[in-house]
Order: sequence, then structure tokens, then C-alpha cells
Amino acid sequence: MTSKKIQGSFVALITPFNRDDSVDFEGFRTLLQFQEENGTSAVLFMGSTGETSLLTPEERRAIVTETMKFHTGAMPFFYGCSGNSTEAAIENVRHAAGEGADGAILAVPSYICPSEEDSIRYFLDIADASAIPIGIYNNPPRVKTDLSAKAVLKLAEHPNIVVNKESTSRVAQISQLCAARPDFSLMCCDSPNLGLVIPLMALGGDGTANMSGNVIPREMAVISKPWENYEDAVNCRETWLRMLPMLHFTYSAINPVAVKSLMGALGLPAGGFRRPLTGLDEESLQVGLDIARDLGLMELYGFSAAIAAE
Repeated sequence: MTSKKIQGSFVALITPFNRDDSVDFEGFRTLLQFQEENGTSAVLFMGSTGETSLLTPEERRAIVTETMKFHTGAMPFFYGCSGNSTEAAIENVRHAAGEGADGAILAVPSYICPSEEDSIRYFLDIADASAIPIGIYNNPPRVKTDLSAKAVLKLAEHPNIVVNKESTSRVAQISQLCAARPDFSLMCCDSPNLGLVIPLMALGGDGTANMSGNVIPREMAVISKPWENYEDAVNCRETWLRMLPMLHFTYSAINPVAVKSLMGALGLPAGGFRRPLTGLDEESLQVGLDIARDLGLMELYGFSAAIAAE
């Protein structure tokens, strides 16, 4: 269990698959080593990036059990434990806790569109029942429900709720949350289309809960470092601006299609997608490969993809 405040780059991992569509656990081992060696502060399994809604209940449990065997203590391991009901989510959290997970991340159940009061109760009931810290994921693009700053701050009062990831498009919400200085980690999505990263970091945020770190972990660690001095601010700004082409690419298709397709092309364990998702077409993928080459990522990370000539 983690009690230390999470700061920095919190990477939402893809779920790698074998050729037979089974979960590639050895692939997870490689991806975790890649993150650990490149400055990542914490990782999330089975978030949106991990195709969690396309996994069977048995696979979800197996991912917790098997990946915890790779836990070195260098990075907290959080697991996506959302469920279609409060009871289902609590059961997911209990399994993760039983396997030694550091924490769980939950979003409001999709499709049913609960009211804000019902959503608050959902998180509080789970936090009360959980033996491990939990985080909340305010993700209106995926689940429709958009928690207000007032709701998030109410949840922050619970001692077992330790992190909030914002994927709202409202920069004003970031300001309200940072101004209140709640006693938990304030993080946001790394999408350049939402435009939350620089405002959050400038206002005292704790980092980003990101998926681009699957391919640019060192750069996301720099972008996600809390600002303690002028140098931190400059490094964040300059790295963000330099990485914009890659950030726009990773969000050029529904998550995780672009980033996972690129990972496979760069030689990282990735595999295919669970239907109905499919990978990028060759032309679109080449755009990402060209960006990786132009940014010097091939040499920096030792990626092995063959880049087409211009």
C-alpha cells in the first residue's frame, strides 16, 4: 500500500496481447522495466488505455495477480477497478488489495449517467470499503458524468481518496481545485486538445496521469514534475512544446489506438486490439514513426523500427 503523495508522471499502461489474443504477461514485464528505467513515478493498469472494458473478469483478475509479481517497489501499482455497480467495483478493489496492490483508480460507471450526488456516494462507499487508497477519475468524455469542483473537493475530504485525475475540458475547474489546496494529488490528462497540463502545473498541480508516457516516459516525467523553481517551469514548458507533435499523434485516434499501434511499430510489446478496435492504417502509423524519428526518440530509447525515407 502507498501512503506517499503521488507526484510526477503517472502512466496509464496499455494491455499487451499475444498473437492468440491472450494477455501478454511477459510483455507487461518489459513495459514495466521500460517505465521504471525512464523516470515514471507510478503506473496504472486497466485504465482506458488498457482496454479495460474489453477484458473479461477473469483476465482483469489475472492481470492484477500476475503483474504484482513484477512489483519491485520502485513505482506504486494502481489498478483500474471501476464496475457497473458499487458492489462490482468494491469486489474489484478487494481483489486488488488482496494481491498487494498499492491502490485503485475508479471512474463513475458508464452508460447509466448517475447524478452528481449518486456519483459522490459511489466513490465514498468504495473508499469506506477499501483496504487500499483509491483515486477518482473525472472522465466525462468516456462516462458522460462530469464532477464539479465542489464534488471533487468533497471527495478529497475522505482520507482514503488520495488522487484525482481531471479529464474535463474546463480549465476553470483546475483553478478552483488548486486554489482549495486539497490534501490529495491533483493530476490531469495529457491530451493537448483538453489543454489542462500547463495550467495545472503552473497552479501547483502534482503531475499528469498520462498515456503518452507509454512511448515518451522521460519527457512526460519532465513535463509532470511539480514546479519548485523557475528551472522546473522552463523545462516543463520547453518539453511540452517540443513534444506537441507526439502528443497530438497519440491523441489522433480513440485511446489507445494511436499510441498502442506506434508502440508495436517501435518494437515495444503491444500486440493487437480487442475488437471492435483495430490498429492504425499504414499511412497514419507512418506519421507517428516520422514524428518519433524527428524527435530523436529512436536513438534515445533504442527503438528498432524501420523508418520510411522522406
